[in-house]
Amino acid sequence: MSKIKNMKFEIKLQNHFWFWGVYFLLNFLRWGAYFNDYGYSFKSNMIEFALHIPLVYFNLFVLVPRYVLKKKYFHYTIALLLSLTVVYLLKTGMTYYIISENIWPEANRDYKPFEINHIVAVCIGELYVLAMASSVYLTLTWLKERDRNRALREEQFKIKLKYLKNQIQPHFFFNTLNNLYALSLESSDKVPDVIIKLSKLMEYVLYDIEGTKFVPLIKEIDYIQNYIEIEKLRFENVQVAINIESNIDEAKVPPLLFISLLENAFKHGGYNNSKLKIKINCKIVDDFLHFEIINNFVLSPSIKTKKGIGLTNTKKRLKLIFKNNFVLEHQIKFNFYIIHLQIPIYNED
Repeated sequence: MSKIKNMKFEIKLQNHFWFWGVYFLLNFLRWGAYFNDYGYSFKSNMIEFALHIPLVYFNLFVLVPRYVLKKKYFHYTIALLLSLTVVYLLKTGMTYYIISENIWPEANRDYKPFEINHIVAVCIGELYVLAMASSVYLTLTWLKERDRNRALREEQFKIKLKYLKNQIQPHFFFNTLNNLYALSLESSDKVPDVIIKLSKLMEYVLYDIEGTKFVPLIKEIDYIQNYIEIEKLRFENVQVAINIESNIDEAKVPPLLFISLLENAFKHGGYNNSKLKIKINCKIVDDFLHFEIINNFVLSPSIKTKKGIGLTNTKKRLKLIFKNNFVLEHQIKFNFYIIHLQIPIYNED
């Protein structure tokens, strides 16, 4: 409840009126029926509620922020006792002059002001109202604050996810533009084809997936196929096989999740490799997508590669979206690099 220090009428004003109105009506009917005197009950409750309400809000908005939140409990106790003293004096005086000289008609005998039983009864009654009203208000404020914090966390999640997604896009397009630049230096006739493919990829990234958390898996497959076609223009000897073993028409996945894995296959598998072979396996088992990329590579102690942001970025996104409900693992078998991704899928139905 970190915001109590600056509490105002965070609960709608009309709800305050409803609370006190219903509470007054119940007390009026209760004590009117109990004593069979609705006139006295009305006047008595008018006096009491004229004191209950200021005391409750004075406690909530002055005493609690000033003393309780600062752990000055002794000062709070003194201030509360002084407040109860003022309330007692006002209630006793108003009852005496407005209703009856018998300041406690509910009792079995006449009481004079400042008798101990009357003082205790009035203070206990005020503390009861104070505790009940404050509990209701603080509970509602806590619920509202909890919802606000939840919405804030969701917004922060979206911002962070968008940031990670945006990191992928310039990272990918930077690599593609490098490829295009290399082809242009060679005056290659492949340049127009690369530009067309690149424009399709940019259209998908800039428009098709904007603001979406999940996209159809089949569109992601189309996306990586366009990417593969671009890379085939750059690599002379490359074979890519995509093996889809399940019906993926209804499946949805986070956008741009596989591209970093595929980039690594071309980047590292194509280094000093006269015949790059890449195999992509995709299947759905028990509402989990299994996505696997296998590529051959040439072992060489002279290979020096910069640490990219691709895989690190992918792991961060997976952690944000699925928490620990995913698997991302890689291994080397002979001269083959294998990376396996397992994530839950989201279905249209």
